[in-house]
Amino acid sequence: MGMVIVLSLPLILFSLLLGFGCYLFGRAKGRKEAYATAQIFTAPAPPPGSVAADYKAPHPPLQPHFKPDNSANV
Repeated sequence: MGMVIVLSLPLILFSLLLGFGCYLFGRAKGRKEAYATAQIFTAPAPPPGSVAADYKAPHPPLQPHFKPDNSANV
């Protein structure tokens, strides 16, 4: 039984080292690809010629709504 542990210990250590190295290499490669091809999440561009001539400006922004602090109940 001792012989099996002695022979398989280098294989176990090698596979752990190989797995850890692949993990680090893959993480670095994934981060590099993420920075190189950043995704932009916006509304799609309209097809050419579909923009109306009477385009109106968007509505003015609304005032922020604050939660009442109950000071009016005094």
